[in-house]
Amino acid sequence: MRDMNLANRITLLRMVFIPVFLVVLLGEIPAWIDAPTWWRTVQPWAAAAIFAILAATDAVDGYIARSRNQVTTFGKFIDPLADKLLVTAALVALVDLELLPSWIALVIISRELVVSGLRMVAVAEGRVIAASSGGKVKTVLQIAAIICFLLKDSTLLQTFLGTNAALFQTVSWTVMGAAVAMTVWSMIDYFYHARDILTGPWERGS
Repeated sequence: MRDMNLANRITLLRMVFIPVFLVVLLGEIPAWIDAPTWWRTVQPWAAAAIFAILAATDAVDGYIARSRNQVTTFGKFIDPLADKLLVTAALVALVDLELLPSWIALVIISRELVVSGLRMVAVAEGRVIAASSGGKVKTVLQIAAIICFLLKDSTLLQTFLGTNAALFQTVSWTVMGAAVAMTVWSMIDYFYHARDILTGPWERGS
């Protein structure tokens, strides 16, 4: 990492800390360890805080790369990969905790795989598909929805909100619904603007 620029270092650190997020969220403390009673209460909050910080570094490394004119081919590849890994890890963890229906995670993860495949086809044809505004909105909604789902069933939140806890549940599902809708819409939008790539002309041997 010594020869990497700062933006790429931040991106790689985001990937390195994804397992830390998963351990905090899913990790079971061994029975022989006298765990503090407050850990279960703060566990989802600690996981949500780590996730939010990791998600925020996406904007940080992008700003640094552009402001310092350090946009690299490696950065263009690793940055969206890090984002997809973070979101995928969070969604799978939520499904494992039975906090999120598996079909929602499958829709979002499948979209990321399909669009990544489309980008690879575009690169093979000498084209670059830039991130659309819809894709950026999709990412923000996904991050907000995941944070809401990490917290919506926490005992601390229910104690603090009291009778308003049901309202937070409604907000969480609404944001997740918007995230799923924008996920599907942005995929359709990508395919629409790349329709000439999908229909050819293809190089001989393709």
